[in-house]
Amino acid sequence: MTGTPVSAVRGLFIGGSWVEPDGGHYEVIDPATEEVVGLAPEASRDQVHAAAGAAREAFRTWSRTTPEERAAILHRAAGEIRRNLLPYAELAQAETGATTGTARGMQVGVAAARFQRYARVEPVEVPLPPQINEAGPFGGAAVLGALAVRRPVGVVTCITSYNNPWANPAGKIAPALAMGNTVLVKPAPQDPLSVYRMAEALEAAGLPPGVVNVVSGARAEAGEAAVDADDVDMVSFTGSTAVGRRIAEVCGRGMKRQLMELGGKGAAIVFEDADLESAVRGIGTTFSFYSGQICTAPTRVLAQRPIYDRLVSQLAAYASRLPVGDPRSPSTVVGPLISAAHRDRVESYVELGRKEGARVVTGGERPPLDRGFYAAPTLLADCTADMRVVREEIFGPVVVVVPFDDEEEAVALADDSDYGLIDYVWSADVSRAFRVAARLRSGGVGVNTVGRNMEAPFGGFKQSGVGRDVGSYALHAYAELQSLVWPG
Repeated sequence: MTGTPVSAVRGLFIGGSWVEPDGGHYEVIDPATEEVVGLAPEASRDQVHAAAGAAREAFRTWSRTTPEERAAILHRAAGEIRRNLLPYAELAQAETGATTGTARGMQVGVAAARFQRYARVEPVEVPLPPQINEAGPFGGAAVLGALAVRRPVGVVTCITSYNNPWANPAGKIAPALAMGNTVLVKPAPQDPLSVYRMAEALEAAGLPPGVVNVVSGARAEAGEAAVDADDVDMVSFTGSTAVGRRIAEVCGRGMKRQLMELGGKGAAIVFEDADLESAVRGIGTTFSFYSGQICTAPTRVLAQRPIYDRLVSQLAAYASRLPVGDPRSPSTVVGPLISAAHRDRVESYVELGRKEGARVVTGGERPPLDRGFYAAPTLLADCTADMRVVREEIFGPVVVVVPFDDEEEAVALADDSDYGLIDYVWSADVSRAFRVAARLRSGGVGVNTVGRNMEAPFGGFKQSGVGRDVGSYALHAYAELQSLVWPG
């Protein structure tokens, strides 16, 4: 493996200045080499609250800028990111262990695209039909006009996930800024360095001081302060359901708005008439992408009994052929997991599956590599709905397969989950596929595809989250509606 680049961070980014952290620095580790990528600043509670205060002060001016002025800065930020794509991707790869294609295209490239997308000015005023106000306690009869206007929420705390330190923050920051909000970013502790580079790009694009602030920390103190700060009006969080519940409790006490994209355990329903080659390719590419560390992966495969054995065999063959190793090698498909602790967690689930009676068809053993936090793509067959490996999010390259007999059972099995983020249906009978999709309690359903439309609303049912973002829906998520009424 090639050497890991070491990145220097000037400090916390607060109010347009780079500030020395009260808590010193902590090491960020390359998951592929186990070497130090760089040192990240550890913010104190007081510094996080100061960052929220800086965002509040900046909001007074930023919220009064025009959509065109904000769009121009977002456009320039997209350009800055594109100009620095290769060094930014190199850092993202070192922090996350992502493959080269993923770091360049799906991390940094998507981040630039998201800033560019929200540089597009969209209407925020919605005319409402006039209404006749009859004589009564509010005066004589009159025709009243009305307008619904989207206004910025205020200061938004964005707490981002470790699995994409570019696209995930960009998907929060860009629409929040486009709507006139200011932002406090608390990056995931495993890979915060990329988010500081994003702050530099925004600074170079001419973003006024305090509009975006970045505070990192490996201890819980920084994240808690970013949620409970009095100056924060809204929290946008991507991460585990357990942490999301805790954030919701704190937000509830302060009546703070929430947007949460939480865990997933996507069901992939494969009917006997499905194109098996397409289904295997879709399931295999998605659960192996970023080593399975994505919440949208179809990790619960529900296979109709007539094709169950063939599907298991073909999925196992696909998984066993996936090259695992150095993410900097062009041939690698599956890189490392984010940390040693997470690798141990994924391995513990595979062992749990064995104990629960699942059959390990392929994988299940640690790849024979000298260093790095690797787990082999693993397929667990002959699973039942009550197994923990079927019910709990593993967040690694592990897929479980459960048989079903008919459509009713397939829907019941798919919905027998605490999660409801994205499910998938494969069937040659398109009417049946859409009928099943309509019955699933899931924020999204892929019909004969694992592809996503980046203007479609994204979010989950049940324990998979609160609210919707992506596309225009993200603008709505970071806005409050105000009604204006006047005599016609």
